[in-house]
Amino acid sequence: MMLKQGVQQRIAAGATQSTRSVVVDAHAQASSRQVITPFAPRANGKAACQGFARSAASVSGGRARSLVVRAAASASPFPKKNARLVLEDGSVWHATGFGATGTQIGEVVFNTSLSGYQEIMTDPSYKGQFVAFTCPHIGNVGINPEDMESTKCHLGAIIVRDLSVIVSNYRSRMSLDEYCKKENVIGIANLDTRALTKVLRETGCLVGVVTTDATKTDAELVTMAKGWTIVGKDLLSVVSCTEPYEWSKGTSDEWEFNHRAKLSKQHGPFHVVAYDFGIKTNILRRLASFGCRITVVPATYPATEVLKMNPDGVFFSNGPGDPSAAPYAVDNAKFILGKKPVFGICMGHQVLGQAFGGKTFKLKFGHHGGNHPIRYMPTGRVEISAQNHNFAVDPTTLPEGVEVTHINLNDGTCAGMVYKDKKAMTIQYHPEASPGPHDADVCFEQFVDMMRAEKAAHASA
Repeated sequence: MMLKQGVQQRIAAGATQSTRSVVVDAHAQASSRQVITPFAPRANGKAACQGFARSAASVSGGRARSLVVRAAASASPFPKKNARLVLEDGSVWHATGFGATGTQIGEVVFNTSLSGYQEIMTDPSYKGQFVAFTCPHIGNVGINPEDMESTKCHLGAIIVRDLSVIVSNYRSRMSLDEYCKKENVIGIANLDTRALTKVLRETGCLVGVVTTDATKTDAELVTMAKGWTIVGKDLLSVVSCTEPYEWSKGTSDEWEFNHRAKLSKQHGPFHVVAYDFGIKTNILRRLASFGCRITVVPATYPATEVLKMNPDGVFFSNGPGDPSAAPYAVDNAKFILGKKPVFGICMGHQVLGQAFGGKTFKLKFGHHGGNHPIRYMPTGRVEISAQNHNFAVDPTTLPEGVEVTHINLNDGTCAGMVYKDKKAMTIQYHPEASPGPHDADVCFEQFVDMMRAEKAAHASA
């Protein structure tokens, strides 16, 4: 009863003085008395602050400490933007850095895949490039050793809208942030990747600089970007192995989805020599699953030495950069054509296209993602493919006898060829990637069929 009367007296006093509310630091041990915050009508800011001080002193016996305004003391809920992406067009994109620190330069591309960021990061085809993911949420499944496409991360930087703060996958061994630190790769987050993608789609691929160095001016970074290009750069020899090695590990039963692969093994084994232009682990797995014993050789390995191995077939792998900047690869392909069945994927497709006598050209913004429709012209079948390339073969420059077997339905570019007289087949995309469907996996079976037919022909001769 006495407590209630005290409250009423204080409210009444507030009616003749400035109306006020008492704010006292809950952590201050200024008084052992109970602190009561009375309910009062709203007052103007200045009068309320003066009232706070007087009331706090009165209820604490004159020993009130400094007032704490909680809203002002709390940290901003938004992460600090301490990194930049500066493009050659002069635009500056502010972001939050993660992973490694420093400054890197590369060609900025966007990737439309909804999953598989780890496979993309470890794909050697991305050497010299920064990948901006259109999928806004990246990092939620962490990093695991089983899904690596190579032994390291090859892209120059990773650009994401939202970096997941939680990793939720039983196979994960570390977070994306930890992996980028380990691989010395710069990551930037909290950047509007939708807006960035629109710029790249309209303008085309742009060279960019990613930095966490606040001492570098925007003008300096623009100058750096304008002075670099991926065109004319030979990156195949950079990512390739240095010595030949054997590969015989196939896909485990847990991951085997193609029953025809087991049937093909009954006719094997087939010895395949694979040129490593930046070969992916899953390509080797798929070839082995179809009954192939594989000898991997460096990108510059002489074709004469390859033929001395007397393989059943020769494979030309995927890889980064400009295909016209690696004439040694084209010369090796020319030497082998017609002597052994050959199969090329991605960069291998472009190298063989030049070996056929055709030319390559740079696409506006390339093909990067896991949802590109491809039509197989002989039957009309449509495959959903995974792709990663910035260059394409110009079909108008191909000689007579080369059949364009696959067409990219997004832009009509050449996505596959067959040159029967030279025992050659090519695919522009990544059939081993399995972006949900596995329909593109059939090309490995076709290559095995080609080697089987060649073997049978020699046996009957």
